[in-house]
Amino acid sequence: MSRKDDTGKPMWDLLPFNSIEGIVDVLTFGANKYEPNGWMKVPDAKRRYFSALMRHIKAYRDGKLVDEESGLPHLHHALCNLVFLSELELSDKMESV
Repeated sequence: MSRKDDTGKPMWDLLPFNSIEGIVDVLTFGANKYEPNGWMKVPDAKRRYFSALMRHIKAYRDGKLVDEESGLPHLHHALCNLVFLSELELSDKMESV
């Protein structure tokens, strides 16, 4: 019997790929509407992405499951905005090192 020691390694198989695909769908919509990776060039990005995140969460809480403009779930838009905020935070930390 062969052995493979995965102890302490990231468990990528736990990632919920359906939700990740939803984020990719939102990114693709944005790339087609604006430009690929255009989200990185938005002025005052953290404030604006937080505001967008909350608009999508509010729409979802109000019972609106799908964004009218994109036709994609509000929760996928919210996840995408969280990813943007996370990336911006990580970038800030990396720049300060």
